[in-house]
Amino acid sequence: MSFGLGRGRELDDSGVGVRIGPGGDLPSLPDDATADPRAGHVDIRAWFPQPDHPLEIEIGSGKGTFLVQQGALRPETNYLGIEYAREFYLYAADRIRRRVEAAGGLTNVRMLNTDAFEFLCWRVPDACARVIHLYFADPWPKTRHHKRRMVRDEFLRQCRRVLEPGGELRIVTDHAEYWAWMEEHFARWCLPLVARHSVPGSEEHRPTTGGFVRMPFDRAESAGQDEVVGTNFERKYKREGRPFYGAILKRI
Repeated sequence: MSFGLGRGRELDDSGVGVRIGPGGDLPSLPDDATADPRAGHVDIRAWFPQPDHPLEIEIGSGKGTFLVQQGALRPETNYLGIEYAREFYLYAADRIRRRVEAAGGLTNVRMLNTDAFEFLCWRVPDACARVIHLYFADPWPKTRHHKRRMVRDEFLRQCRRVLEPGGELRIVTDHAEYWAWMEEHFARWCLPLVARHSVPGSEEHRPTTGGFVRMPFDRAESAGQDEVVGTNFERKYKREGRPFYGAILKRI
């Protein structure tokens, strides 16, 4: 599907897009990755000019508005945007590249065109990210498609692994039913890491998943007046009068 985002102009991701494949920034997944999940981990920080700076990851970057705004505001932080749709990825990467060439800014932002969930599971090292941003993800409203939703138990498990202690998973959605689904998962993952019952061996004796403290969402620093995050989707949905729901899960 073509969205015509380039409006006839060739989109160029050079210098911003992460190169995938042999000889690239992200080499092919090794054959032994299924036996040793850490075998496919890559040093994401090495993709940036200042690898010692804190890393934040945005899942579903769309046109890159959040990355452009936040990256300019926080040059001391590295931002990796992950976008699955090829044309949106190219648009965002080209947008960032033009900013770099015009003003020398946004050298702290990179774009990756891949499946974000698979990337988290197989390529991201433990405790390497300070924040994971997930804003207005596809709600997959049909019941048969719920398995495709980003927020699910394995996603939260991977986020906890990838986040450094005290790191944050920041989530916003406009979809009420998806939000109810999220809250069910939050309730499981924000409980203390203790056994629910004290009878060893019983069917009820199992640890809660836990691992996060839930906090109210606070607006992004780069958001405009009366905005929560300041993405294109937020601005579109705000014009339509939709409510927004958000939370921060802090890794413990």
